[in-house]
Amino acid sequence: MKQDYLYHPYPSQRNTVFAKNGMVATSQPLAAQAGLHILKKGGNAIDAAIATAACLTVVEPTSNGIGGDAFALVWTKGELHGLNASGPAPASLSIDAVKERGYTEKMPKLGLIPVTVPGAPAAWATLSKRFGKLPLSEVLEPAIQYATEGYPVSPTLGKYWKGAYQAYKQQGTSEEFSGWFETFAPKGRPPEIGEIWASEGHANTLRAIGETNGEAFYRGELAEKIAAFSKEHNGFISYEDLANYEPEWVDPIRVNYKGYDVWEIPPNGQGIAALMALNILNDDVFTDRDTVETYHKQIEAMKLAFEDTKKYVSDPRTMKYSAEELLSKKFATERRALIGDVAITPEPGTPPKGGTVYLATADGEGNMVSFIQSNYMGFGSGVVVPGTGIALQNRGHDFSLDPEHENALAPGKKTYHTIIPGFLTKGDEAVGPFGVMGGYMQPQGHMQVIMNTIDFHLNPQAALDAPRWQWMEGKKVMVEPTFPTHLAQALARKGHQIEVALDSGSFGRGQIIWRNPETGVLTGGTESRTDGEVAGY
Repeated sequence: MKQDYLYHPYPSQRNTVFAKNGMVATSQPLAAQAGLHILKKGGNAIDAAIATAACLTVVEPTSNGIGGDAFALVWTKGELHGLNASGPAPASLSIDAVKERGYTEKMPKLGLIPVTVPGAPAAWATLSKRFGKLPLSEVLEPAIQYATEGYPVSPTLGKYWKGAYQAYKQQGTSEEFSGWFETFAPKGRPPEIGEIWASEGHANTLRAIGETNGEAFYRGELAEKIAAFSKEHNGFISYEDLANYEPEWVDPIRVNYKGYDVWEIPPNGQGIAALMALNILNDDVFTDRDTVETYHKQIEAMKLAFEDTKKYVSDPRTMKYSAEELLSKKFATERRALIGDVAITPEPGTPPKGGTVYLATADGEGNMVSFIQSNYMGFGSGVVVPGTGIALQNRGHDFSLDPEHENALAPGKKTYHTIIPGFLTKGDEAVGPFGVMGGYMQPQGHMQVIMNTIDFHLNPQAALDAPRWQWMEGKKVMVEPTFPTHLAQALARKGHQIEVALDSGSFGRGQIIWRNPETGVLTGGTESRTDGEVAGY
């Protein structure tokens, strides 16, 4: 890959990291070090990914938890494997059941109603069983240690923890939320930055998952506790929902973008939006990143792709159009024709028929992992099963209560999912894992990072540090405070409704690891918008 490793045109406090034997990149330094520790103990990149992911449930609980979902792309022995560990709606959760609770327009955000079956623990166990070298119990030890002994809260973590506490104090007033306050505000307040926080219940849960290879969570003591708590508070998730769950191995989807294959997990994830946008721009030649024409075309392509994704993507068993149809060249050409000199208000096309954490790992044997997990909207549902540290996700909030909608709620159905891991290859060689977490920013971040890499030849750290934009709806586009003012003004003259954000918190947090196919040297970048770290040796 053509890259000028000395060229970095954007302000950053971080340097690109190089290593030979192994690397872990994620949004929290303690978690990165946990993954590196497992690599040095003889684990491979898969073991390191699991260790990092489990540790993130402890050291970054504002973004993910044991009760969330996960997706992974795993490169091993020259092949890319996809794992969809998102969980379905409980068997008793239906549109009628939700409307009987008084929610007639939208699914609620908080409480037990939007809780879907958690997939993250199953992802760890499944990946460990198929590809890991070390026992799962050993891989989870760093996370267990941090949960037991505690750790000092980092700056970004402390900011979001405080915000969640203030929100839950106002909205989480019923008894079902008491477990959250007992776990995450044990002193009657959120922990301060630099203060030690620990959770013995969280440690015990991780220990049980490790010792039983995940069985305790789905068919054992933890499943019983989740089900009992749900029943006590009139929730929908049951022991049977947990016992019947298995993650799915899936074939990753891709588009070839200017000689590189860009890979995503297929629907129900939204990664297809990034591929659709890249497909629309594939025939354009971009030589200068910081021009109004570059940004204009990127924004227009992304919002067209997003409109189609939000219209058509759901559980693949119920989708009207397949991923292959949505990624067809014919459809991309039709959508590309809509991009003119001024901003448009996007509408879905008709295809031809036919709170999240992200981490990347690599080892000296050539294995590489792109992994993402989330509770959604920070801590998720705001519900923690007492004494377990299990914060349950609220992924069901994305279901529609309109029975005609593609993503309409139905028992056992998987919802449109925001979290997406990415991977880049060229020919038969892995370039490496990449990802940008952050709700609906994720496919937008993927497209921007990939274009920064392929079109503009930026190294991993520069590709992440570059100022970002985020399409919101219609013609509204948010830009970071560091976004060039003259370009924002030029975009406004093209009809875009530009708003400058006060901070960069909503523009995603990414990680990248690229491998040099000739030397095996690993090159990593981490997000300058958070507390991230690239750990290598």
